Amino acid sequence: MGERKGVNKYYPPDFNPEKHGSLNRYHNSHPLRERARKLSQGILIIRFEMPYNIWCDGCKNHIGMGVRYNAEKKKVGNYYTTPIYRFRMKCHLCVNYIEMQTDPASCDYVIVSGAQRKEERWDMADNEQVLATEHEKKQKLETDAMFRLEHGEADRGALRKALPTLSHIQEAQSAWKDDFALNSTLRRRFREKKRAEQEAAERDQALQTKASLAIPLLPEADADRRLAALLTLHTLDSCEDKQRLKRTEISSRSWFPAAPAPGAGSSSSRAVSVLKKLAQTRRPAPAGSPVTPGALGIVRRRSREASEGPPREGQAPRSGEPWLPEGTAQDRPASPRDCSQETAETPKTSGPQGCDGSWQDRPPAPPGSRQEAANPRDMPQPCSLGSSLVADYSDSDSE
Repeated sequence: MGERKGVNKYYPPDFNPEKHGSLNRYHNSHPLRERARKLSQGILIIRFEMPYNIWCDGCKNHIGMGVRYNAEKKKVGNYYTTPIYRFRMKCHLCVNYIEMQTDPASCDYVIVSGAQRKEERWDMADNEQVLATEHEKKQKLETDAMFRLEHGEADRGALRKALPTLSHIQEAQSAWKDDFALNSTLRRRFREKKRAEQEAAERDQALQTKASLAIPLLPEADADRRLAALLTLHTLDSCEDKQRLKRTEISSRSWFPAAPAPGAGSSSSRAVSVLKKLAQTRRPAPAGSPVTPGALGIVRRRSREASEGPPREGQAPRSGEPWLPEGTAQDRPASPRDCSQETAETPKTSGPQGCDGSWQDRPPAPPGSRQEAANPRDMPQPCSLGSSLVADYSDSDSE
Protein backbone atom coordinates (compact mmCIF):
# COMPACT_ATOMS: atom_id res chain seq x y z
CA MET A 1 0.00 0.00 0.00
CA GLY A 2 3.02 2.30 0.28
CA GLU A 3 3.27 2.89 -3.47
CA ARG A 4 -0.12 4.66 -3.48
CA LYS A 5 1.27 7.52 -1.47
CA GLY A 6 3.17 10.37 -3.12
CA VAL A 7 6.11 10.15 -0.74
CA ASN A 8 8.99 7.80 -0.17
CA LYS A 9 9.06 6.49 -3.75
CA TYR A 10 12.39 5.36 -5.07
CA TYR A 11 13.09 6.07 -8.72
CA PRO A 12 16.04 4.12 -10.05
CA PRO A 13 18.72 5.93 -12.17
CA ASP A 14 17.60 4.29 -15.43
CA PHE A 15 13.94 5.28 -14.94
CA ASN A 16 12.66 7.28 -17.91
CA PRO A 17 9.16 8.81 -17.50
CA GLU A 18 8.71 9.10 -21.27
CA LYS A 19 9.60 5.42 -21.77
CA HIS A 20 8.19 3.73 -18.62
CA GLY A 21 5.44 6.13 -17.67
CA SER A 22 5.13 4.80 -14.08
CA LEU A 23 7.00 2.69 -11.60
CA ASN A 24 4.50 -0.16 -12.00
CA ARG A 25 5.30 -0.39 -15.67
CA TYR A 26 9.00 -0.05 -14.89
CA HIS A 27 8.76 -3.02 -12.46
CA ASN A 28 6.30 -4.81 -14.78
CA SER A 29 3.77 -5.34 -11.96
CA HIS A 30 0.10 -4.59 -11.29
CA PRO A 31 -0.91 -2.01 -8.68
CA LEU A 32 -2.99 -4.69 -6.83
CA ARG A 33 0.01 -7.05 -6.64
CA GLU A 34 -1.14 -10.58 -5.66
CA ARG A 35 -4.81 -9.79 -6.06
CA ALA A 36 -4.35 -9.49 -9.81
CA ARG A 37 -2.44 -12.75 -10.30
CA LYS A 38 -5.42 -14.27 -12.21
CA LEU A 39 -6.32 -11.14 -14.06
CA SER A 40 -5.41 -12.76 -17.38
CA GLN A 41 -8.27 -15.22 -16.80
CA GLY A 42 -10.70 -12.40 -16.08
CA ILE A 43 -10.61 -13.12 -12.32
CA LEU A 44 -9.94 -10.46 -9.72
CA ILE A 45 -9.53 -11.25 -6.02
CA ILE A 46 -11.57 -8.91 -3.83
CA ARG A 47 -12.82 -8.73 -0.24
CA PHE A 48 -16.39 -10.05 -0.24
CA GLU A 49 -18.80 -9.57 2.67
CA MET A 50 -21.55 -12.12 3.27
CA PRO A 51 -24.90 -10.41 2.50
CA TYR A 52 -27.08 -12.65 4.74
CA ASN A 53 -26.94 -15.67 7.04
CA ILE A 54 -26.20 -19.02 5.40
CA TRP A 55 -25.52 -22.67 6.30
CA CYS A 56 -22.42 -24.28 4.82
CA ASP A 57 -23.06 -27.56 2.98
CA GLY A 58 -19.60 -28.94 3.81
CA CYS A 59 -19.42 -28.59 7.61
CA LYS A 60 -23.10 -27.71 8.30
CA ASN A 61 -22.00 -24.69 10.33
CA HIS A 62 -23.71 -21.35 10.47
CA ILE A 63 -22.00 -18.40 8.77
CA GLY A 64 -23.35 -15.06 9.85
CA MET A 65 -24.04 -11.99 7.82
CA GLY A 66 -21.04 -9.63 7.53
CA VAL A 67 -18.27 -12.27 7.54
CA ARG A 68 -15.58 -11.31 5.00
CA TYR A 69 -13.71 -13.56 2.57
CA ASN A 70 -11.10 -13.26 -0.18
CA ALA A 71 -13.35 -14.10 -3.16
CA GLU A 72 -12.60 -14.56 -6.85
CA LYS A 73 -14.76 -12.15 -8.83
CA LYS A 74 -15.56 -12.67 -12.51
CA LYS A 75 -18.23 -11.56 -14.97
CA VAL A 76 -20.67 -14.27 -16.13
CA GLY A 77 -23.37 -12.30 -18.02
CA ASN A 78 -25.58 -9.22 -18.27
CA TYR A 79 -29.05 -8.30 -17.22
CA TYR A 80 -29.87 -5.89 -20.01
CA THR A 81 -26.88 -3.61 -19.69
CA THR A 82 -26.12 -4.45 -16.02
CA PRO A 83 -23.27 -6.99 -15.66
CA ILE A 84 -23.77 -10.10 -13.51
CA TYR A 85 -20.77 -11.02 -11.33
CA ARG A 86 -20.04 -14.34 -9.63
CA PHE A 87 -18.02 -14.72 -6.42
CA ARG A 88 -16.18 -17.90 -5.39
CA MET A 89 -14.77 -18.21 -1.85
CA LYS A 90 -13.58 -20.95 0.50
CA CYS A 91 -15.28 -21.62 3.84
CA HIS A 92 -13.07 -20.72 6.78
CA LEU A 93 -14.28 -23.81 8.74
CA CYS A 94 -13.81 -26.50 6.08
CA VAL A 95 -12.52 -27.09 2.51
CA ASN A 96 -15.89 -26.43 0.90
CA TYR A 97 -16.18 -23.63 -1.74
CA ILE A 98 -19.20 -21.33 -1.86
CA GLU A 99 -20.35 -19.61 -5.05
CA MET A 100 -22.73 -16.66 -5.17
CA GLN A 101 -23.77 -14.21 -7.88
CA THR A 102 -25.69 -11.00 -8.22
CA ASP A 103 -29.37 -10.79 -9.30
CA PRO A 104 -30.04 -7.32 -10.74
CA ALA A 105 -33.72 -8.15 -11.37
CA SER A 106 -34.49 -8.51 -7.62
CA CYS A 107 -31.56 -6.43 -6.34
CA ASP A 108 -30.30 -9.42 -4.33
CA TYR A 109 -27.63 -12.13 -4.19
CA VAL A 110 -28.32 -15.71 -5.22
CA ILE A 111 -26.43 -18.77 -3.91
CA VAL A 112 -25.19 -20.89 -6.82
CA SER A 113 -23.59 -23.80 -4.90
CA GLY A 114 -21.93 -24.80 -1.61
CA ALA A 115 -24.42 -23.27 0.86
CA GLN A 116 -28.07 -22.74 1.78
CA ARG A 117 -29.70 -19.48 2.73
CA LYS A 118 -31.25 -19.05 6.17
CA GLU A 119 -34.74 -17.95 5.27
CA GLU A 120 -35.59 -14.76 7.11
CA ARG A 121 -37.59 -12.94 4.45
CA TRP A 122 -41.27 -12.03 4.85
CA ASP A 123 -43.96 -10.09 3.06
CA MET A 124 -44.72 -6.75 4.69
CA ALA A 125 -48.37 -6.97 3.72
CA ASP A 126 -48.76 -10.43 5.27
CA ASN A 127 -46.98 -9.15 8.37
CA GLU A 128 -49.45 -6.26 8.64
CA GLN A 129 -46.74 -3.66 8.40
CA VAL A 130 -47.20 -0.17 7.07
CA LEU A 131 -46.35 -0.19 3.39
CA ALA A 132 -44.62 2.71 1.80
CA THR A 133 -46.59 4.49 -0.92
CA GLU A 134 -45.25 3.77 -4.34
CA HIS A 135 -44.02 6.62 -6.51
CA GLU A 136 -46.63 6.09 -9.21
CA LYS A 137 -49.45 5.96 -6.68
CA LYS A 138 -48.20 9.13 -5.04
CA GLN A 139 -48.24 11.01 -8.37
CA LYS A 140 -51.76 9.77 -9.09
CA LEU A 141 -53.02 10.98 -5.69
CA GLU A 142 -51.63 14.42 -6.46
CA THR A 143 -53.21 14.72 -9.92
CA ASP A 144 -56.48 12.68 -9.84
CA ALA A 145 -59.22 14.00 -7.50
CA MET A 146 -61.55 11.00 -7.90
CA PHE A 147 -58.72 8.57 -7.09
CA ARG A 148 -57.88 10.68 -4.01
CA LEU A 149 -61.57 10.46 -2.84
CA GLU A 150 -61.70 6.70 -3.29
CA HIS A 151 -58.37 6.29 -1.53
CA GLY A 152 -59.70 8.36 1.42
CA GLU A 153 -62.79 6.18 1.81
CA ALA A 154 -60.58 3.07 1.90
CA ASP A 155 -58.39 4.65 4.54
CA ARG A 156 -61.41 5.52 6.75
CA GLY A 157 -62.70 1.91 6.47
CA ALA A 158 -59.29 0.58 7.61
CA LEU A 159 -59.40 3.03 10.54
CA ARG A 160 -62.79 1.73 11.70
CA LYS A 161 -61.50 -1.84 11.63
CA ALA A 162 -58.40 -0.97 13.65
CA LEU A 163 -60.22 1.26 16.18
CA PRO A 164 -60.87 -1.51 18.85
CA THR A 165 -57.24 -2.54 18.75
CA LEU A 166 -56.07 1.03 19.07
CA SER A 167 -58.39 1.72 22.03
CA HIS A 168 -57.09 -1.38 23.83
CA ILE A 169 -53.51 -0.24 23.32
CA GLN A 170 -54.37 3.21 24.67
CA GLU A 171 -55.94 1.72 27.80
CA ALA A 172 -52.88 -0.43 28.43
CA GLN A 173 -50.62 2.58 28.06
CA SER A 174 -52.75 4.68 30.42
CA ALA A 175 -52.47 1.97 33.11
CA TRP A 176 -48.69 2.36 33.01
CA LYS A 177 -48.74 6.12 32.96
CA ASP A 178 -47.65 6.68 36.61
CA ASP A 179 -44.08 5.40 36.41
CA PHE A 180 -43.16 6.16 40.03
CA ALA A 181 -46.10 4.29 41.57
CA LEU A 182 -45.58 1.31 39.28
CA ASN A 183 -41.88 1.21 40.05
CA SER A 184 -42.57 1.36 43.81
CA THR A 185 -45.11 -1.45 43.59
CA LEU A 186 -42.76 -3.63 41.60
CA ARG A 187 -39.83 -3.04 43.97
CA ARG A 188 -42.06 -3.82 46.99
CA ARG A 189 -43.11 -7.11 45.43
CA PHE A 190 -39.49 -7.97 44.73
CA ARG A 191 -38.53 -7.27 48.35
CA GLU A 192 -41.36 -9.41 49.74
CA LYS A 193 -40.50 -12.26 47.40
CA LYS A 194 -36.83 -12.05 48.31
CA ARG A 195 -37.62 -12.04 52.06
CA ALA A 196 -39.89 -15.08 51.70
CA GLU A 197 -37.24 -16.96 49.74
CA GLN A 198 -34.61 -16.12 52.37
CA GLU A 199 -36.84 -17.37 55.23
CA ALA A 200 -37.59 -20.58 53.32
CA ALA A 201 -33.87 -21.10 52.73
CA GLU A 202 -33.14 -20.66 56.45
CA ARG A 203 -35.85 -23.19 57.40
CA ASP A 204 -34.52 -25.69 54.87
CA GLN A 205 -30.98 -25.20 56.16
CA ALA A 206 -32.09 -25.79 59.76
CA LEU A 207 -33.98 -28.93 58.77
CA GLN A 208 -31.02 -30.26 56.77
CA THR A 209 -28.67 -29.62 59.70
CA LYS A 210 -31.03 -31.32 62.18
CA ALA A 211 -31.63 -34.40 59.99
CA SER A 212 -28.09 -34.51 58.51
CA LEU A 213 -29.41 -34.28 54.96
CA ALA A 214 -27.31 -33.42 51.95
CA ILE A 215 -30.11 -33.22 49.38
CA PRO A 216 -31.95 -30.09 48.25
CA LEU A 217 -35.47 -29.67 49.63
CA LEU A 218 -38.37 -28.92 47.31
CA PRO A 219 -41.09 -26.41 48.23
CA GLU A 220 -44.16 -27.73 50.00
CA ALA A 221 -47.33 -28.53 48.06
CA ASP A 222 -50.96 -29.02 49.09
CA ALA A 223 -50.80 -32.71 48.15
CA ASP A 224 -47.80 -33.19 50.46
CA ARG A 225 -49.63 -31.54 53.36
CA ARG A 226 -52.71 -33.75 52.89
CA LEU A 227 -50.56 -36.88 52.75
CA ALA A 228 -48.61 -35.88 55.86
CA ALA A 229 -51.88 -35.28 57.77
CA LEU A 230 -52.93 -38.90 57.11
CA LEU A 231 -49.76 -40.34 58.67
CA THR A 232 -49.36 -40.96 62.42
CA LEU A 233 -45.90 -41.28 63.95
CA HIS A 234 -45.28 -43.08 67.28
CA THR A 235 -42.22 -42.30 69.34
CA LEU A 236 -39.99 -45.12 70.62
CA ASP A 237 -39.98 -46.16 74.29
CA SER A 238 -37.67 -44.17 76.49
CA CYS A 239 -34.80 -45.66 78.51
CA GLU A 240 -36.85 -45.58 81.72
CA ASP A 241 -39.74 -47.45 80.08
CA LYS A 242 -37.38 -50.13 78.79
CA GLN A 243 -35.78 -50.54 82.22
CA ARG A 244 -39.18 -50.77 83.92
CA LEU A 245 -40.34 -53.39 81.40
CA LYS A 246 -37.18 -55.45 81.96
CA ARG A 247 -37.59 -55.37 85.74
CA THR A 248 -41.23 -56.49 85.44
CA GLU A 249 -40.13 -59.35 83.24
CA ILE A 250 -37.50 -60.47 85.74
CA SER A 251 -39.88 -60.25 88.73
CA SER A 252 -42.53 -62.35 86.95
CA ARG A 253 -40.02 -65.02 85.91
CA SER A 254 -39.98 -68.36 87.80
CA TRP A 255 -37.15 -68.94 90.26
CA PHE A 256 -36.69 -72.58 89.27
CA PRO A 257 -35.57 -73.65 85.80
CA ALA A 258 -38.14 -75.28 83.61
CA ALA A 259 -38.12 -79.05 83.23
CA PRO A 260 -36.04 -80.06 80.22
CA ALA A 261 -37.98 -81.34 77.28
CA PRO A 262 -37.46 -84.96 76.23
CA GLY A 263 -34.50 -85.24 73.94
CA ALA A 264 -33.35 -81.67 74.69
CA GLY A 265 -29.64 -82.36 74.33
CA SER A 266 -26.67 -84.59 74.99
CA SER A 267 -26.00 -83.12 78.48
CA SER A 268 -29.58 -83.83 79.64
CA SER A 269 -29.46 -87.40 78.35
CA ARG A 270 -26.12 -87.95 80.07
CA ALA A 271 -27.49 -86.70 83.41
CA VAL A 272 -30.55 -88.97 83.08
CA SER A 273 -28.33 -91.99 82.44
CA VAL A 274 -26.21 -91.23 85.53
CA LEU A 275 -29.33 -90.95 87.71
CA LYS A 276 -30.59 -94.28 86.38
CA LYS A 277 -27.30 -96.00 87.27
CA LEU A 278 -27.41 -94.57 90.80
CA ALA A 279 -30.99 -95.80 91.24
CA GLN A 280 -30.00 -99.32 90.15
CA THR A 281 -27.04 -99.53 92.58
CA ARG A 282 -29.11 -98.23 95.55
CA ARG A 283 -30.55 -100.87 97.91
CA PRO A 284 -34.34 -100.99 97.59
CA ALA A 285 -36.32 -99.83 100.60
CA PRO A 286 -38.83 -102.21 102.21
CA ALA A 287 -42.26 -102.06 100.75
CA GLY A 288 -44.81 -100.05 102.59
CA SER A 289 -42.29 -98.05 104.62
CA PRO A 290 -42.41 -94.29 104.18
CA VAL A 291 -39.35 -92.35 103.10
CA THR A 292 -37.85 -90.59 106.12
CA PRO A 293 -34.74 -88.45 106.62
CA GLY A 294 -33.21 -91.33 108.53
CA ALA A 295 -33.71 -93.64 105.57
CA LEU A 296 -31.87 -91.16 103.40
CA GLY A 297 -28.99 -90.96 105.90
CA ILE A 298 -29.79 -87.44 107.15
CA VAL A 299 -29.14 -86.93 110.84
CA ARG A 300 -30.37 -83.72 112.39
CA ARG A 301 -28.35 -82.66 115.41
CA ARG A 302 -29.90 -80.84 118.27
CA SER A 303 -28.36 -77.81 119.96
CA ARG A 304 -25.79 -78.26 122.70
CA GLU A 305 -28.17 -77.30 125.51
CA ALA A 306 -30.70 -79.88 124.46
CA SER A 307 -28.09 -82.55 123.85
CA GLU A 308 -26.46 -82.23 127.32
CA GLY A 309 -29.46 -83.59 129.25
CA PRO A 310 -31.77 -86.49 128.57
CA PRO A 311 -35.20 -85.75 127.24
CA ARG A 312 -37.96 -85.15 129.65
CA GLU A 313 -40.44 -87.83 130.44
CA GLY A 314 -43.39 -87.85 128.18
CA GLN A 315 -41.67 -85.64 125.62
CA ALA A 316 -41.20 -87.32 122.25
CA PRO A 317 -38.72 -86.20 119.66
CA ARG A 318 -39.98 -84.05 116.87
CA SER A 319 -40.78 -85.40 113.49
CA GLY A 320 -37.60 -86.20 111.59
CA GLU A 321 -35.41 -85.64 114.74
CA PRO A 322 -34.16 -88.93 116.27
CA TRP A 323 -33.25 -88.86 119.98
CA LEU A 324 -29.55 -89.43 120.54
CA PRO A 325 -28.13 -90.02 123.98
CA GLU A 326 -24.79 -88.72 125.19
CA GLY A 327 -21.77 -90.27 123.73
CA THR A 328 -23.43 -91.25 120.49
CA ALA A 329 -21.40 -88.67 118.56
CA GLN A 330 -18.18 -90.51 119.53
CA ASP A 331 -19.66 -93.96 118.79
CA ARG A 332 -21.07 -92.94 115.34
CA PRO A 333 -19.43 -94.85 112.55
CA ALA A 334 -17.03 -92.84 110.45
CA SER A 335 -18.13 -94.33 107.15
CA PRO A 336 -20.88 -96.46 105.63
CA ARG A 337 -18.39 -99.38 105.47
CA ASP A 338 -17.92 -99.40 109.26
CA CYS A 339 -21.65 -99.12 109.67
CA SER A 340 -22.23 -102.15 107.54
CA GLN A 341 -19.62 -104.19 109.42
CA GLU A 342 -21.14 -103.38 112.82
CA THR A 343 -24.59 -104.22 111.53
CA ALA A 344 -23.40 -107.63 110.40
CA GLU A 345 -21.86 -108.42 113.81
CA THR A 346 -24.90 -107.28 115.83
CA PRO A 347 -27.73 -109.83 116.08
CA LYS A 348 -31.03 -108.84 114.64
CA THR A 349 -33.61 -107.64 117.10
CA SER A 350 -37.25 -106.92 116.80
CA GLY A 351 -36.84 -103.25 117.69
CA PRO A 352 -35.18 -100.54 115.63
CA GLN A 353 -31.55 -99.97 116.38
CA GLY A 354 -28.71 -97.80 115.14
CA CYS A 355 -25.32 -98.76 114.02
CA ASP A 356 -23.89 -99.07 117.57
CA GLY A 357 -26.99 -100.64 119.22
CA SER A 358 -27.57 -97.66 121.54
CA TRP A 359 -31.27 -97.86 120.95
CA GLN A 360 -31.55 -101.19 122.75
CA ASP A 361 -31.14 -99.59 126.21
CA ARG A 362 -33.80 -96.99 125.57
CA PRO A 363 -36.95 -97.56 127.69
CA PRO A 364 -40.02 -98.40 125.71
CA ALA A 365 -42.56 -95.66 125.28
CA PRO A 366 -45.93 -96.10 126.90
CA PRO A 367 -48.62 -97.41 124.65
CA GLY A 368 -50.66 -94.82 122.89
CA SER A 369 -48.18 -92.05 123.52
CA ARG A 370 -47.05 -89.47 121.00
CA GLN A 371 -43.59 -90.90 120.91
CA GLU A 372 -44.83 -94.32 119.94
CA ALA A 373 -46.84 -92.88 117.06
CA ALA A 374 -43.91 -90.94 115.77
CA ASN A 375 -41.33 -93.70 116.12
CA PRO A 376 -42.26 -95.82 113.08
CA ARG A 377 -42.04 -92.78 110.79
CA ASP A 378 -39.10 -90.92 112.35
CA MET A 379 -36.94 -93.83 113.46
CA PRO A 380 -33.69 -94.03 111.53
CA GLN A 381 -33.45 -97.13 109.38
CA PRO A 382 -30.42 -99.40 109.26
CA CYS A 383 -27.50 -97.82 107.46
CA SER A 384 -27.11 -98.65 103.80
CA LEU A 385 -24.55 -97.92 101.10
CA GLY A 386 -26.32 -94.73 100.05
CA SER A 387 -26.88 -93.26 103.54
CA SER A 388 -23.82 -91.06 103.74
CA LEU A 389 -25.46 -87.63 103.79
CA VAL A 390 -25.25 -85.78 107.14
CA ALA A 391 -26.90 -82.43 107.76
CA ASP A 392 -25.77 -80.31 110.71
CA TYR A 393 -28.50 -78.04 112.04
CA SER A 394 -26.84 -77.33 115.41
CA ASP A 395 -26.42 -73.63 114.75
CA SER A 396 -29.76 -73.08 113.05
CA ASP A 397 -32.56 -71.13 114.65
CA SER A 398 -35.34 -73.13 112.99
CA GLU A 399 -36.11 -74.97 116.22
